[in-house]
Amino acid sequence: MTLLLRIAEHIHGHLGWLTVAALLHPAIVLRNPKRRARLSVVLAAGFVALTWALGAAIYPEYRARLKQHLFIEAPRMGWMFERKEHLAVGVAIFALIGTIAHLSAPAFDDDGTRAVMSRLAHRCFVIAAAVAILVGALGVSVAVIRSF
Repeated sequence: MTLLLRIAEHIHGHLGWLTVAALLHPAIVLRNPKRRARLSVVLAAGFVALTWALGAAIYPEYRARLKQHLFIEAPRMGWMFERKEHLAVGVAIFALIGTIAHLSAPAFDDDGTRAVMSRLAHRCFVIAAAVAILVGALGVSVAVIRSF
């Protein structure tokens, strides 16, 4: 079981950094409000969902096996991990809002509304990418201290 958890933990970490790269792509290409990048947006949201789901799957074992030890050995790192979890939820929310805004923008007849939705999508992906970088850095910092 520990070997499976260790493998899942490593996959989660690697997926996290791939998610950062996936989020950076729409953050860059959606600077132009007329640009359509549906595949990029959907793939970025998919990476976020997959990474989040794997993290949620291993969290109960982390809580049972590692959390207390992490707080005893390095309380600051324990709190950093707690913040990482909250920030990861923020990444998912911003990526979801950005995805909905980008995919729904063409449905609006009004050019002004379409432009607002496009700007919203771009800003959401910029925020999601920036926060994902922080989440990844915090995750690596904690994994160096304690892991399965």
